[in-house]
Amino acid sequence: MSGEESTRLARALIEFREAEGISERELARRTWLSEATIRTFECDRGDLPTATVARSLEEVLGWAPGSIKTAPSEAMGGEASAESPMDLE
Repeated sequence: MSGEESTRLARALIEFREAEGISERELARRTWLSEATIRTFECDRGDLPTATVARSLEEVLGWAPGSIKTAPSEAMGGEASAESPMDLE
């Protein structure tokens, strides 16, 4: 996540919580995410969220789907399939 995007998400989460008058715990409940996850993104640590986390945050913030960049899915990598039980038979 670029620094600008990370900062935008962090600000949006903090502004949303302040506008709603809710705690990290309540935001975590609304997004079905952990409080640690909420803190991670509010602290602007710059990590890309997973697609599931990004969709939850977009929904709560009222952002369009796909407006938060996500980390590449591990399922997309070829390495995991090379070691699957089916390949070992």
